[in-house]
Amino acid sequence: MNSGNAARGSFGSQLGVILASAGSAVGLGNIWRFPTEVGKGGGAAFILIYLCFIFLFAMPVMISEFVIGRSARSNAIGAFQKLSPGKPWVAAGIMGVLGGFLVLSFYSVVAGWTLHYTIQAALGQLQGLQTADNGQQATDFAAAFNAFVSNPWQPVVYLTLFLLLTHLVVARGIQHGIERYSKLMMPMLLAIIVLLVAFSLTMPGAAEGVSFLLQPDLSEVTPDVVLGAMGQAFFSLSVGLGCLVTYASYFSKETRLVKSAMNVCIIDTMVAVLSGFIIFPTVFSVGIAPDAGPGLVFITLPNVFLLTFSEMPVAGYVFALLFYVLLLLAALTSSISMHEICTAFISEHFSKSRRTAAVIVTIVCLVLGAFCSLSFGPWKDVTLLDRGIFDLFDFTVTKFLMPLGGLMMTLFVGWSLGRSLVERQLTNDGRIPVRTMRPLLFLIRWVAPAGILVIFINELIGIFI
Repeated sequence: MNSGNAARGSFGSQLGVILASAGSAVGLGNIWRFPTEVGKGGGAAFILIYLCFIFLFAMPVMISEFVIGRSARSNAIGAFQKLSPGKPWVAAGIMGVLGGFLVLSFYSVVAGWTLHYTIQAALGQLQGLQTADNGQQATDFAAAFNAFVSNPWQPVVYLTLFLLLTHLVVARGIQHGIERYSKLMMPMLLAIIVLLVAFSLTMPGAAEGVSFLLQPDLSEVTPDVVLGAMGQAFFSLSVGLGCLVTYASYFSKETRLVKSAMNVCIIDTMVAVLSGFIIFPTVFSVGIAPDAGPGLVFITLPNVFLLTFSEMPVAGYVFALLFYVLLLLAALTSSISMHEICTAFISEHFSKSRRTAAVIVTIVCLVLGAFCSLSFGPWKDVTLLDRGIFDLFDFTVTKFLMPLGGLMMTLFVGWSLGRSLVERQLTNDGRIPVRTMRPLLFLIRWVAPAGILVIFINELIGIFI
């Protein structure tokens, strides 16, 4: 590594590489989306299909990002400019940086809601959430949630606090910021998951929830379920936006790319599956059907916690607090990677210090995030393409930027970058054998692009038909 690259910083250990990359992949979607998709898709049958697609589609894209990042040792845009100057492949990097700004903006809104509920849980106030209108105790958690998110200023305050937490980590650099805090937060996240699973499995009626999660129901497996598992596998690992290109640019020459990708996939899948062991036994224990998205964690589960308080107040308090801390950690590890995409680009492209670049990114995302937050309240009637600002950001990233970025990266590595360079990266210049080299290159060249195209076309059909 030359002196210029050394000035960029680098991860100091293989553990740091794995935990930081896994933190990028593990996010709120692992905890609130995956369990519900499993429940709707045939339980264990969905999980098996999902695992196949993780290793057939998502992991090859991740490895492609690793190859690009470590080969170029540059930000998401600079990597393509360096490896393929003057070629249109740089569009993948541009989409990644744009996506980083958009994701960090709308994701921080939901993360701000999580921070708010974490504080409520810590203060023991989940059973007494107040409405914004009359201050009376809210027994309808949907009304309480809607009153909070539609408030013109409260969610923006929590959005600001969350972005500042993210900023403080990124501004400290790679080893002293991202790596150090990943080594702290990821073990905490995994420990909390284990504790919550143990607690959840002891609740009355937990067996019914476990059965709902793991009992394979092949009658529920339809083409839509298969496509859903394919999409979940791809989006779960946050591939296609270039955050792993950026992280890989900080990898050492000794980092084993294939092994690192495998470890990240295992950790991400483990978090998703264990989240199901938290969610389903808990909601089934009180006879409430699980739903998806924000409704699950901000409406359904607070109601569960309230019912738990009535029987086991101390246990219910601890469970609620740990659960929202878990959500907050998952949100923070993902937001750090999104922030880093943008910070690295601004720092290197415009020759700014890391701290200055981080400030610019935080301010831009705070403004955009405030717009997203207001789309739930005073600006809810402000729409484009029949979507509010928050939904428009989400739609643009998940339906277009991520799949197109992932498609371009696999095609670039598989067909344009040069097989000898790819093999040198995957074998660390021939120092380690990769017995699966030929099948892996086949997945990168053919299988992953085909799978991404299927996802993309299916999404387009859903949009326009």
